[in-house]
Amino acid sequence: MNFAQTAVVLFAIATVLALTCCTRKSSAQTPAVDLKLDVKVPFRFVAYGDTRFHDPKDFEAANPPVRMALVQAIADANPAFICFSGDIVYNGYDADDWKVWDSETAIWREKKIPIYPALGNHDLHGDPNVALGNYFQRFPDLQKSRYYSVRAANSLLLVLDSSMDEAGGPQEHWLTDKLDHVPPEVDFVFLMFHHPPYSSSSDEKALGGGHSARSTEQALAKMLEQRQTHAHYRIVVISGHVHNYERHEHGGVTYFVSGGGAAHAYPIERAPGDPFQSKEINYHYLVVEVEHQQVKVTMNRLDLTSGKPVWTQPDSLKISVPAAAAAHSAGQ
Repeated sequence: MNFAQTAVVLFAIATVLALTCCTRKSSAQTPAVDLKLDVKVPFRFVAYGDTRFHDPKDFEAANPPVRMALVQAIADANPAFICFSGDIVYNGYDADDWKVWDSETAIWREKKIPIYPALGNHDLHGDPNVALGNYFQRFPDLQKSRYYSVRAANSLLLVLDSSMDEAGGPQEHWLTDKLDHVPPEVDFVFLMFHHPPYSSSSDEKALGGGHSARSTEQALAKMLEQRQTHAHYRIVVISGHVHNYERHEHGGVTYFVSGGGAAHAYPIERAPGDPFQSKEINYHYLVVEVEHQQVKVTMNRLDLTSGKPVWTQPDSLKISVPAAAAAHSAGQ
């Protein structure tokens, strides 16, 4: 190989390395952003996930009429903001899926309702740079942060990306710092991420689909429960991934699985100790009503089997700040 050929080869290698570097950089986490929403207590917000916005003629990926009915009901509820527990679209790389999102949720933007999403595995399908490009185009306030915080009155929302390492690396350091410095006036810390730490669904027992809790989220839950024992605030976790509704309580922390946004719901063989028992298909969204020292979470269930929407509220729970914090506040 002569000098000219060697130069050409070296130039080609350098070009590939540069492109690889740029690709990695474009999909990497930018510094986490801290957002603030101007609301006052009392206020309420909505949380749910696994909507899988996709071709409304395709009934395999999700149930389009359910998805649209949920969107309209949430708009009618006029929440202060909407939280998504992930899997917003069916395929994150698919521009057409995001156009369906744009169209079907237009009413939320007309009402100027802020939306705070967590990334789900479907949102990252395909080339991650393309998928994240579609995602951040819809949520510019995130400033390309895959995990971030939102302060809303007496509440702090910490949104994680469970496709990244939660028990090590920058995300863990960020989360640890946030939990180490929760302001004294914060009554509730809501954590939101896609994969649930607790679930009675499983890969093995699934009847037509399901997911087991992963070890990484289980370890995260143990850390949260340890912190809850001496925290002045109450920790509430909202996840998705399992296409149904679940509620679990461990170590003073309440865990909600809200994955009934329209992806075909999984039947769940619920454990005897689960606080919520149901053999039904639970398409739903959560309404979280925040007051001083107390929140009320209500599951709003949709049944469209008759062709007309039937709404029920089969589960509701009030969650209060720790007794010591409440007593201290009363004595001030």
